[in-house]
Amino acid sequence: MDPTQIDLTLEKIRAALEADQVENAIAALITLHPVDRADAFSDLDDKSQAILLPEFEIGDTADLLEELDDAEAADVAESLSTRFLANILDAMQPDEAADILGDLPPDRAAQALAAMTESEDVIPLLGYPDETAGGLMTTNVITLSPVLTTEQAIDFLRKMAPGAEAPYYLYVVNQDQRLLGVVGLRDLVISSPKTRIQDILDPEVIRASTEMDQEDVARLMVRYDLTAVPVVDEQDVLWGVITYDDLVDVLEDEATEDIYRLANVSDPDLTYDSPVGVSVRRRVPWLYLSSLTALFASWVISQFEEIIAQVALLAAFQSVVAGLGGNSATQTLAIIVRAIALGELDSSEAKATLVRQAIIGLIQGILVGALVGVGVAFWTGKTYLGLVLGLALLGNMLIGTIVGTMVPVILKMLKLDPALASTSLVYALTDSAGFTIFLGLATLFLPQLI
Repeated sequence: MDPTQIDLTLEKIRAALEADQVENAIAALITLHPVDRADAFSDLDDKSQAILLPEFEIGDTADLLEELDDAEAADVAESLSTRFLANILDAMQPDEAADILGDLPPDRAAQALAAMTESEDVIPLLGYPDETAGGLMTTNVITLSPVLTTEQAIDFLRKMAPGAEAPYYLYVVNQDQRLLGVVGLRDLVISSPKTRIQDILDPEVIRASTEMDQEDVARLMVRYDLTAVPVVDEQDVLWGVITYDDLVDVLEDEATEDIYRLANVSDPDLTYDSPVGVSVRRRVPWLYLSSLTALFASWVISQFEEIIAQVALLAAFQSVVAGLGGNSATQTLAIIVRAIALGELDSSEAKATLVRQAIIGLIQGILVGALVGVGVAFWTGKTYLGLVLGLALLGNMLIGTIVGTMVPVILKMLKLDPALASTSLVYALTDSAGFTIFLGLATLFLPQLI
């Protein structure tokens, strides 16, 4: 929906609340799509939210909680009475209800769970970490017996009346709930009415284990172009299914996490409107780390204090060497981190990748170093200054691509997130190396520079 329409609806809601017309405010809010409704509700102040919440229908509240951010959904859930919250959780998809319960204080979650009438679908999900396939799946999955005929299976589906969000695939299980295969709705419809499900099922089913990381599940679904993937345990027992809409959320979460960590923001839940205190606490530690790396680079410069004093012009070009070396490293870093995140690069390819990136860095260094060196020589009239700067750029851009490749690969081998702290480490290494090369060459050619 056009954001302007949401703003207009918000104005109607606020005006209705000011006039003590709660029913009119609810009516205006309900006209919005559930996603837009959640955005509008989030924009209301706490007092307005507290007035509206008790007036919602159970289904509308369930839709609202499913669309709100996790932290805000938990806050709303905690403000509700246990009985009302239990009814709402019963109306939600099992995986969404489990997410809400997982974000509540343990005592409050236990009370709500005990008051639910359909907790049996939710309880199994609570045992899995949020970022695994088990924590991501929904147990609301329709299965077929292999001995059914297609006619019986279609009658069964009519009685079950699956919702629009139900996957196109139908999973076939035996009496022990072990996954035997999958049948597409098309195959079910076009087959002869007396054909057994076991005769048309496809036994080659791409599946995820309950403990698989959500990022790996996302890669699996993208690689094989799946709209849903079944989740099984070690005995191949089918526990649930993950659908494409869950995949979109995972990809967004993982992309946000990687982008933030490349920028040295370790908390992916931070946003532009996070509380000031929280933002400062989460961001300052990485600025301290950056301060230490910057101070180390300054220490390197201080070792050449006498050279800089004799040729003051050197100070003007230090940032050129550090900046271009850092840019070269950042380009490489982004490419390598992406390749690791998508599973395209593993340790067996690290050596070949390092050689390839080093060649790229060398060529870039020659091209950029030659251009900048010649330009500075003409600009300043100092040929050797241009030579020193050009060679320093060549060396630092080569080092930048090597460091930008090695840091994320090494972090991955150490089972650390490749994006975490990579930029701080890379900038520290490239800046220090660049200053050392540039000022070292200046020392070597000092007579020609004076």
